[in-house]
Amino acid sequence: MRAAVIFFSGSSNNRIGDLARALAKGMERQGHTVDVIDGTKDSGSRLTIHQYIAVGSASTGSFGGKVPEAVKTFLAAAGAVAGKKCYAFIPKATFGAAKALAALMKYMEGEGMFLKNSDILRSPAEAEEIGKRLRMG
Repeated sequence: MRAAVIFFSGSSNNRIGDLARALAKGMERQGHTVDVIDGTKDSGSRLTIHQYIAVGSASTGSFGGKVPEAVKTFLAAAGAVAGKKCYAFIPKATFGAAKALAALMKYMEGEGMFLKNSDILRSPAEAEEIGKRLRMG
């Protein structure tokens, strides 16, 4: 299966990128072909050819709870994503991680994506383990 892991960083901190790459590594161990896309830099990427899409975002705002507007813009311009199975993830934060995850899921569902799972990830090791176990079919 062809999958995509897209991540959006809210600041110069690349923690979300590390989580995305670890998640992709776990998914590849299942035998899938995985493309890792930085949504803040690769805004012209198309997701039509992917059967499974994982989207991760760093929370923004002074106390978290929000996701970058680039998520909504990217998904709207990414091609046919409606009906695709997907996974949402946010890095663990002191404040607002659950609220940010809910906002990310709302953006994804607004584009018609079929959300199967979501998580607040603590470490790249945890992300890789989840990637190994994701039911993508």
